[in-house]
Amino acid sequence: MTDTHGAGAPTTTELPHLRVERYDDGVVVLVLDNPDQRNAMSAPMSASWQQAVDGLVGDRDVRAVVVRGEGSAFCSGGDQKWIAGDPEASVDDLRARMLPFYRGWLSIRRLEVPTIAALNGAAIGAGLCVALACDIRYAARGARLGVPFVNLGMHPGMAATYLLPDVVGPAHARDLLLTGRLVADEEALALGLVSRVIERETFVDEVLAAAHAVAATAPVPSRLTTLALRSRHADIEAGLQWEAMAQPITLATEDLQEGIAAARERRTPLFRGR
Repeated sequence: MTDTHGAGAPTTTELPHLRVERYDDGVVVLVLDNPDQRNAMSAPMSASWQQAVDGLVGDRDVRAVVVRGEGSAFCSGGDQKWIAGDPEASVDDLRARMLPFYRGWLSIRRLEVPTIAALNGAAIGAGLCVALACDIRYAARGARLGVPFVNLGMHPGMAATYLLPDVVGPAHARDLLLTGRLVADEEALALGLVSRVIERETFVDEVLAAAHAVAATAPVPSRLTTLALRSRHADIEAGLQWEAMAQPITLATEDLQEGIAAARERRTPLFRGR
């Protein structure tokens, strides 16, 4: 990714089938890096993903995380050779194998910072579910998205039956899960699967600009707002009770004073997370 916001070049850590790019303003980019297999969730990639996420959990310097794919696809889903590689396995054995796989990839929800899925290309099956587990999704022009589990002869996995209705509503989720059809960029936008469709020529830079903008906001309210939105308050009273606790926390921070002073002085605030 090309830096456009003065954060400097990222430091890069190479893991099997995964690359971690870290900017000095707190933006971290997780790059699924197995383009020859359209970034299928191989065993090495899965292990690298868990290692990378574990390393970010609790890191107070992290302010935003972007997930994208290397090459033409975001993620084509689970490695089919791994999924169907043991036809003699029992149901119990398969369940014991799938649950850690699901939980490992969905561990991105453990990060208490805004997460952005940059859908540079196809996001299919479990690959789309990882994007659905993120807080924001942007799609490059031409990207195709779908959850065609039933077309492969399997029940949906990776929390698809929870995440998809949560994002697009039950009616659209039923359509996509029961037909297994893929949708292109503009329909994905209309369904609410993604928030923006961005031209390919500027996609990487615009996604990174959004991440830098998130990273520039005050970290404490950013984290608390992220958690509030993920919690899906049961009712308005639950929402009010959360906000009556969370807003005073932010009112007691130095960053609030900095934000107000910056607004009065018509300058960009410099938030320090305290």
